[in-house]
Amino acid sequence: MSSTTGTAADETTARGSKSTAEPGPAPSPVSPAASPAVSAPPGLVPSEVRRVPSSETRVRRAARRLPYLLLNGATKSAAIVAVLLLWETAPRLGLVDRTFLPPFSEVVRAWWGLVADGRLVDNARASLVRSFSGFGLALAVAVPLGLLIGWYRPIADLLGPLLEVFRNTAALALLPVFVLLLGIGETSKISIVVYACAWPILLNTISAVRTVDPTLLKLAKSMNLSAPRLFQKVILPASVPVMFTGIRLAGAASILVLVAAEMIGAKAGLGYLINASQYNFAIPQMYAGIVTISAIGVAFNQFLVAVERRLSSWRVPAAG
Repeated sequence: MSSTTGTAADETTARGSKSTAEPGPAPSPVSPAASPAVSAPPGLVPSEVRRVPSSETRVRRAARRLPYLLLNGATKSAAIVAVLLLWETAPRLGLVDRTFLPPFSEVVRAWWGLVADGRLVDNARASLVRSFSGFGLALAVAVPLGLLIGWYRPIADLLGPLLEVFRNTAALALLPVFVLLLGIGETSKISIVVYACAWPILLNTISAVRTVDPTLLKLAKSMNLSAPRLFQKVILPASVPVMFTGIRLAGAASILVLVAAEMIGAKAGLGYLINASQYNFAIPQMYAGIVTISAIGVAFNQFLVAVERRLSSWRVPAAG
C-alpha cells in the first residue's frame, strides 16, 4: 500500500517538474500590420498615423460635390434668370411699352456700346472714386468713435444727445445744405457719402461693444488682463460680426446716396450718366447705367462678406 502511494507521489512530482521545465509556447509577436486599429479621439492620434487624403481621393470628393454645387448655384440664380427672361419677353409680347422698357438684349447692346466708346468706364471710375473715398473716411471715423462710445460711459453720456439729433436726419435731406456750404464739386459729393455711411457703422459698432458676451468679459478679467489687452483680445474680436452688419449697410449706402447726389450738378458719374440718358431719351443706355450700379453694389457686398469671414474665422458655426 505504501509502495503504491509512493509511486503515485513520484509520478505527480515528475509531471510537475516536467511542466515546470517545459514552458508553454511563447506568444508570437504581433506585427504592426496585423494589429487591430485602435480608435482614439482625433486630437490624440499621432500625426504619423493620420491618413492624408491622396489627390485621387480629393478628385473623387470634388466630383461627388459637383452636382450639389451646380444645383445650389442654379437654385440661387433661378430668380434672377426668371426676372431677366420676363424682362426680355414682356416688351416683345406687347405686355409693356418697349419704348419705356426695352428688352434686356437691347440694354446689353447699349451697355456694350457704352463700354466700347469708354463712357461707361469713365463714369464708373468717377463714381467709384467718390464712393470708396467717402466709405473709407466714414470707416476711419465711425469705427474708433463707436468703440469709444460703446466702451466708455462718460463719452456716451456726452455725445449721446447729439447723436440722437443727427441719426434721424436723412442724408439726402441734407444734400442742399452740403451743396450750399461746399459747392457742387467733389467735396460735397464725398461729404454726403461720408455722412450717409457713418451712421450705420457708428450705431452698429456701439451696439457690438455693448452686447459682448458677459461670460467672455468675466473670463478675461479672471486672467487679470489689463484694459488695453482686454479691449484688444476680447472686445474687438467679439464685436466684428455685429460691426460688419453696419459696414455692409454703409457699403450699399455709399453707392445709392452717391448716385442721387450725382444727379444734381455733376458732370461725370453713373448718376450723371443715368440722368443724361433719361434727359436725351436714350432709354437703353439709362437701363445700362442702372444695371451697372446694381452689379457694382453686389460685387462690393460680396467683397465685404469675404472680409468679414476672414476676420471672424475664429467663430464656431452654430450646430444644425
